[in-house]
Amino acid sequence: MCATLDEDVPAKIPDRNLLIATWNLRGFGDLTESWKCQENDCPKRDLHALRCIAEIVSRFDVIALQEVKSNLKCLRHMLKVLGSDWGLILTDVTKGEPGNSERMAFVFDTRKVRISGLACELVVPKEQLDKIGSDALNKQFARTPYAVSFRSAGKTFILVTLHVIYGKDAEERVPELKAIAEWLAEWARDINGWDHNLIALGDFNIDRKGDRLYDAFTSTGLYIPEDLQKLPRTIFSDPNKPDKNKFYDQIAWFTGNDNTPALSLKFARGGNFDFTKIALKSLNLTKQQLSYRISDHYPLWAEFEVRE
Repeated sequence: MCATLDEDVPAKIPDRNLLIATWNLRGFGDLTESWKCQENDCPKRDLHALRCIAEIVSRFDVIALQEVKSNLKCLRHMLKVLGSDWGLILTDVTKGEPGNSERMAFVFDTRKVRISGLACELVVPKEQLDKIGSDALNKQFARTPYAVSFRSAGKTFILVTLHVIYGKDAEERVPELKAIAEWLAEWARDINGWDHNLIALGDFNIDRKGDRLYDAFTSTGLYIPEDLQKLPRTIFSDPNKPDKNKFYDQIAWFTGNDNTPALSLKFARGGNFDFTKIALKSLNLTKQQLSYRISDHYPLWAEFEVRE
């Protein structure tokens, strides 16, 4: 796997680049504490699979993780594999059925990235909830977005991660997508804000560019680079049916339009990592089986230049 990662993901270079990623790790909670799970073991995620996950995570400077569950066994074991140079900050469990017992988490390499002071969960003000319209949010987020500020090579940036509710149909996602876009734009324009380098990342459950979900997310000027536009997000994407693929995971920021401060970090390139090519190949797993051991989502990443 290491050789494939070397080919597909840029090297981490101190004071030169910054690698930011997002990854929905399917049901990242309990763990079978053996190298290879047996037929009757539950969960199917074992130490071998966790080692593969840790190797992928180690290639990034900071990564937002979605679907971290109330049970922290997987997360704790992953941090042990990563070692003492790695840090963690995360939310408590979002209560209620829509919250799905999930946490929002950031894992980061302290040799390149430090927390710079701000950590908060985003709460929608009453005035925004009082808006009238079929696409207006009328309650708090099902899973509260999480914002944390980091510093690397003299650059400060705020990462805002969330996992938008999937709902019974796509229309149910529009209010949350529109609300986070409005919230971020207002925050970016606030001259008293902590910092204007805002990057939104996570699982937004967007179907594709140009649909109602995408338009709601980008309605206040959030920009998604071309490098990330057409990349498959899930292991079930069909290369022969690109028009049917889903673009759930996103990394986006403001570019200075609509009176929002532009990101001062210089974007270099972006990509995903297709772990299905190499991870656990000897087990001859179906994609469905692999999704429960590693994930049904690919990690999505963006590289930024930090050298002046």
